[in-house]
This record gives sequence, structure tokens and C-alpha cells, in this order.
Amino acid sequence: MAQPIFFTKPPAKALADIATLTKAQLVDPERGGHVITGLASLDEAGPMHLAFFDNLKYADQLRATRAGACLVSQRFEAEVPAHVAVLRVAQPFRAFVRIAREWHGDALRPQSWVGNDGIAPSAIIDPSARLEDGVIVDPLAVIGPDAEIGSGTVIGVGAVIGPGVKIGRDCNVGARTAIQCALIGNNVLIHPGCSIGQDGYGFIFFGPEGHLKVPQTGRVLIQNDVEVGANTTIDRGSLRDTVIGEGTKIDNQVQIGHNVTIGRHCLLAAQIGLAGSLTIGDNVALGAKVGINNHLKIGDGAQVTAMSAVKDDIPPGGRWGGHFAKPTKQWFKEIIAVERLVRDSKADPKDEGRE
Repeated sequence: MAQPIFFTKPPAKALADIATLTKAQLVDPERGGHVITGLASLDEAGPMHLAFFDNLKYADQLRATRAGACLVSQRFEAEVPAHVAVLRVAQPFRAFVRIAREWHGDALRPQSWVGNDGIAPSAIIDPSARLEDGVIVDPLAVIGPDAEIGSGTVIGVGAVIGPGVKIGRDCNVGARTAIQCALIGNNVLIHPGCSIGQDGYGFIFFGPEGHLKVPQTGRVLIQNDVEVGANTTIDRGSLRDTVIGEGTKIDNQVQIGHNVTIGRHCLLAAQIGLAGSLTIGDNVALGAKVGINNHLKIGDGAQVTAMSAVKDDIPPGGRWGGHFAKPTKQWFKEIIAVERLVRDSKADPKDEGRE
């Protein structure tokens, strides 16, 4: 079977042109005419590919690569094999991404899943909904009463947009996504299978009448330039709104509870669980599978390592990790101390024969 190509094939470019585009220095100018036709990782690249190197973990791949050229910092330049043209640049990966964005712009945001350029006949759109010119609606999508959708937005196959939902311009709503009780800004990318604006988990537990459900009457507000990964859920607020700040990037399978406020330009990795009524500041980074208890405050610029459980407020700029999470310096010291105790215990002859 021929190798499928899902994105536009990049144009052939001479190394001299690539050096200009990436703001790199071609160490051997005589190789400026060598033509590059694609991008690849070090271990899969061939003579017509451009690769990059910026991590010693992949030093063996660098030494064995067959790439035609490599973006590399001056620090590692001497490690590049003689047959590979060197493009010297301070930040190799950033330069690699710059050319990748130039060549593969069609991969940056999803388009219609079926090549649709208008409103599919099988889409169901309430007469009171208002769609600006240039909206694309794929087959079997449903758009409810009084919904508003801005120009350049794509509504994917089978997506459901609830009554009164407002979606800005140049957004993408992935296939099988359901959105209700939400106001969404411009240039927001929502990947397939998301659920946004459903009930939060609000109950009075173990009362005489059983678990008594609390009405969830808030909204979800998603500001401009947010990206929401596949199968993520964002609950609407109970009284106040759930808010996702401008420029925040959310990975796949993240759960965001009701009344959570997330600041601007935050990074949330996969499978994070955020309990209700959290306040997260700007520029916060949370590793994969972090869990945070309700009613906490995470300060601006804080970072939490993957698989940590957070039960306390984190100050601005804090670096926390562990179970339960604490400042990473303290956490590492405690780990070292425990390891030392175990090591010393094994070395104690009095412990021989004990289980």
C-alpha cells in the first residue's frame, strides 16, 4: 500500500533559503544549493530531509543519522556527522517549528472533515440561529435556537451546538463535540469528542432525601486563542461561570469542574482532574495526571509535576510535586532521606533474616 499523505507536500527548498527562513547560519555555504524536500526525525531522515538536534538523549541518533541537514546549536555542532550540512542556530527546535509552520500550515488547524466548503444538506440548523458568512457546517451537525457562529468557523461532523451558544470567528468545533451554556471567543480550537457546558458535579450528599442535586445555572466562558484537546470535559458553573483564559492550551481527556477559573496562557497536560471552584493564575503549567482539590488557589507562573496530587494552595512561581504535592526541593529531600533510610537499613546486620 502506498504511504498515505494527509497534508500538503512541502515545496523543495535549497538550504540557503532554509537558512534565511530559520534565521540560521549555514556553516558550509558551498552546500547552499542542496535541496531539501521534507522534515523528519533524526532516525528516519534521509538525504533530502531536514532534522534538528537539541537533546543529548538522542546523541546516538545524531551520530547515525542520514539527514541531509540538521539544525543544531553551536554547543553540539561538532557532534554532527560530516555528511550532514549544519545549520547553526541558538534554538534548534524553535527554528524547526518555524519552517514546519511555513510548510505545513494546513496541519495547524482542522478543516472540514469531508472537504465541505459550506453548509451540508444533512446539517440541522434552527431558523433562529445566526451564522455569519463563511461558516462551514459538516454533515449531521445540529445547531440549536438562537445560537450565533462567526465567520470562518468550522462545525464538525455530528457536533451539537446548544441553544443560545455563542461561538466567535475562525474557530473549529471537532466532530461529535457537544456544547451548551457557553460563550466562546475567536480562534478557539475544540478537538473531537469534547463536552462543554454540561452540569457540574453539584449535590448535597447523604441527606434524608438521598443525594440532592444542586441546580447548575452558570456558564462556560472560553476566551480567544484557547485550544481544547479531544474528549475533554468542561462543566458549566453552578452560580458563577467556569472561565478558560486567553491563550490557554488544554490537552486530551482533561476534566475541568464547575466554577473553575483558569488564567491566561496556561498549559494543562493530559488526564488532569480539576475539582470545582479552583482559581488558577496566568502562565501556570500542570503536568499529566495532576489532580487538584477544590477551592484552592494556584498562583501565577506555578508549575506542578506530572501525577501530583495537590491539596494546598500554591504560591505564585511555586514549583511543586509529589503526593501530596509540596515544594519540589522539599519533596526531593524527603525522597533522598527515605532512600538513605532504606539503604542504611539493608546495611544493618541486625536486620538480617527479617522480613
